[in-house]
Amino acid sequence: MIFSRLVYMDMLEEHCFPWAEQHFRDGWWCFQQDGAPEHKAIETQQLLSKNCPDFIKVDTHWRCADGEWPPSSPDLNPLDYAVWSILEEKKCAKPHTTVESLKRALIKAWDEISVDTLKKIIDDFPRRLKHVSKQM
Repeated sequence: MIFSRLVYMDMLEEHCFPWAEQHFRDGWWCFQQDGAPEHKAIETQQLLSKNCPDFIKVDTHWRCADGEWPPSSPDLNPLDYAVWSILEEKKCAKPHTTVESLKRALIKAWDEISVDTLKKIIDDFPRRLKHVSKQM
């Protein structure tokens, strides 16, 4: 688990933060992630708090409700409520005999998702957020 956390943090520092700086410059942006162990690690939370203009913190432990993100809320993650199902539908059209074949299929499926589709998915986020907020 420590290794995957370090890999995740390196990925954020080497790829995510420079990309966000290049594309958003001084503009506001918000970073959201799910409750994967690498994401919930205290060190990761600190790194994100320091490097993101706005960061939605998750609970660092099931006994510690110190986050802002509702636990077990995949309905709020655009990847969970839309993108993964699109990728799965496209990549599962045929079985894959190797990991490389699966990777190629996922990359191809991702490249086929239109910007308009991604915009619609993101535009649906406020409605989902309001619905979950009403239930809390």
